[in-house]
Amino acid sequence: MRWDMFAWAAFALVLIAAEVLAPGAFMLWMGLAAGVVFLAVWLLPGIPLLAQVAGFVVLSFISIQVYRTWFRKREPDSDQPALNKRTAALVGRVVLLDRAIVNGRGRVQIADAYWDVTGPDLPAGAEVRIIGGDAMSLQVQAV
Repeated sequence: MRWDMFAWAAFALVLIAAEVLAPGAFMLWMGLAAGVVFLAVWLLPGIPLLAQVAGFVVLSFISIQVYRTWFRKREPDSDQPALNKRTAALVGRVVLLDRAIVNGRGRVQIADAYWDVTGPDLPAGAEVRIIGGDAMSLQVQAV
């Protein structure tokens, strides 16, 4: 077995194994591209190394794009779309202000966590409804 064939076969196996260890459907497609390059080198000896690498890059790009446009659209919708989106899961909830909203900024306590909030000026203890947010703060309005 030639060294380039061995290298592409090993590279394909390493990428596919990496996908098994850390799934995300990214390394799998690159591993398949490396496998195709392995087959090309096996069937057509004499392909220059630069052409092999260029073929791997092009095939990786194409296979990842095929995954993104074809397979990702076929994934079923989740029955809990806000599962790992904590602020989205809190939208609609009514809570008490822990710290008054002054100049548009305040704080609420939800379970054992404190969240910075933005909204209209309100006194501490007022009920507010969470209407949105980002990773660091929640947007609220008076109830």
